[in-house]
Amino acid sequence: MLGYIIRRILVMIPTLLVISALVFAIIELPPGDYFESHINELKAQGEDVDLKRIEYLRAEYGFDKPLIERYFYWVVGMLHGDFGYSFEFELPVSEVVGDRIWLTILLSFVTIIFTWIVAFPIGIYSATHQYSWGDYGLTFLGLLGLATPNFLLALIFLYFANIWFGTSIGGLMDGEFINQPMSWAKFKSVLEHLWVPVLIIGTAGTAAMIRRLRANLLDELQKQYVITAKAKGLAPFKALVKYPLRMALNFFIADIGGILPAIISGAEVVAIVMSLETTGPLLINALQSQDMYLAGSFLMFLATLTVIGVLVSDIALAVLDPRIRLQGGSTK
Repeated sequence: MLGYIIRRILVMIPTLLVISALVFAIIELPPGDYFESHINELKAQGEDVDLKRIEYLRAEYGFDKPLIERYFYWVVGMLHGDFGYSFEFELPVSEVVGDRIWLTILLSFVTIIFTWIVAFPIGIYSATHQYSWGDYGLTFLGLLGLATPNFLLALIFLYFANIWFGTSIGGLMDGEFINQPMSWAKFKSVLEHLWVPVLIIGTAGTAAMIRRLRANLLDELQKQYVITAKAKGLAPFKALVKYPLRMALNFFIADIGGILPAIISGAEVVAIVMSLETTGPLLINALQSQDMYLAGSFLMFLATLTVIGVLVSDIALAVLDPRIRLQGGSTK
């Protein structure tokens, strides 16, 4: 196991280097750069453009140097903890992200817990009561959740909250706490606003997990080892939990590689609709404005979390399911 982990970590290094080159190249593909876009925007608004300051920033951040050299300095800077400078916000990337990353982690973590708490009992019930009225009703609700886009659900919540209660449920805190340091009052405000986006974002994930857990568990319950366990008099609950449910969770463990980056990126469209102070809208805005250091740092962070998540899921699968081997080759 240790040798496998070391080899996988060594493979991560060239993988992340290739990803960094691709991210840098893709960000550089559109014509022009942030400064040209900024100049055109100022001219369109009829404002004066300080060309000397623009040229100074170009030289300061190496935009007058060859592409390869800029890429090298960007990668070396990230290795030293310097994620660059956000031209749009005129702040270092680490300061721009600020509380947003912690709010995103909190929102995504609570959403994941909500998804698991709701999906697991319903999925198990649907699989063990196949074709019952309860199974049909839960299946209908699950399909409805899958078919309803999260951003549409967010708009519906916003509309009826305004019509029925005359209030806005957008944002993750009251307006007075935005851009303020964390305090107990701010934390309570976040908790008061948190349940609505958790419910909206978690709907599709819960519905999808219910369907997948039901399908996998049904497949396991029909296998010979379950019939044998029941024939030997094993208690129904133990016969369900000890083997079939454990084997049916393989997809859940395999999803860890996608869960980790999702915690940071968040539900971007829902965050925009509900004006959530998370990192998702920040990433989209950085890509649109070609704020390359902010966008590139985000994308590299997501890539790193994906690579780590895949490694964690592979190891967890080997521990959970004895049929899975970390090494290739046949077993005797």
